[in-house]
Amino acid sequence: MAEPPAAALPDFWLSSGFHRLERDAAGHLTVTDDFFRAYLERPELRPAEEAEPGERALHDKLRAAPRADVTVGELAAIADADTRDNYRVFLGLRDRLIADGTLEKTYLTLFKTEAVALPALMLDHLAHAILRNILADCDDPFALRAAELFFRTQKVTIVDGAVLLADEETVEVTARTGGLGSLGRLLIDSDTPAHAVTLDVLSVENAGAYWQRSDRFDTVLDLSFTRPGLDALCRVLERWVAHFLGVALRIEPVQQIQDERWSWHVGLDSESSAILNALYRGEAVDEARLRRLIALFRVQFADPGDMQSAVAGKPIYFGLATDANQRLRLKPQNLLRNLPLAREI
Repeated sequence: MAEPPAAALPDFWLSSGFHRLERDAAGHLTVTDDFFRAYLERPELRPAEEAEPGERALHDKLRAAPRADVTVGELAAIADADTRDNYRVFLGLRDRLIADGTLEKTYLTLFKTEAVALPALMLDHLAHAILRNILADCDDPFALRAAELFFRTQKVTIVDGAVLLADEETVEVTARTGGLGSLGRLLIDSDTPAHAVTLDVLSVENAGAYWQRSDRFDTVLDLSFTRPGLDALCRVLERWVAHFLGVALRIEPVQQIQDERWSWHVGLDSESSAILNALYRGEAVDEARLRRLIALFRVQFADPGDMQSAVAGKPIYFGLATDANQRLRLKPQNLLRNLPLAREI
């Protein structure tokens, strides 16, 4: 008897724009006209009722032909300086995506220089879409929630020793309004009343509800040692590196670094980079700052030949920390720029 077909996974992250993109033969994302049109409907580019004719004309032109050339004169015809700048940023990203061919290549090349000429909002959106592609076959809500760290800032709270992460924007809006406020545009089910949305800690018992509320970013992740959320983050970090670099890593949480041969580390955010650098140099770091380190990871390359010869076969370490305001801003680009790879990317 034939095996029954596997059940399709629930959809998630409709706000990522993934559904407006296409995959190439390598499984990377290529842009479509509909993807560019979605940008044109964002508040930063969609003309307001009082918009000047020049702005409306350019918007209509790009809606009809998103890849059309735009002249200096057409940009100059936009009266509002902020809107002109928004169009310049959009057109710069558009042209780069077209020239590079995939979102992944654009994301990689953006970080080959120190100055990244793209607003954080757009960088986060690229990471969001790419992760939606990477995790298309993922059936683990803990991994999906952990992946939100790659493109959304978290607010960290320590409760009875548990490290709890909540989406910063959701926390702020909920605290201010008791509802979702500006996040309402992300709601896929427009009939869901804002007051029904709560910040639940994701658990084995309620994990199945993540699929229906994935675009609300309103679940809390427990990142404590031995909890499923921390292991899930390890698996997402591994998949991110494998997708971009073709390098297999094995990442495991550790509670401290006890390694006389400690030779390489990567901070997954600015604060952990600074703390790990200081510890590596043997500098004193006060207890209050050390407590900002909320996670440490031991990392092994599956193939030591993928590593620089000076550290080949040795473990490396990752760190994750909050800033002084208990905010966590993970920088996924650090994984692509700072690994001790044997080859240039």
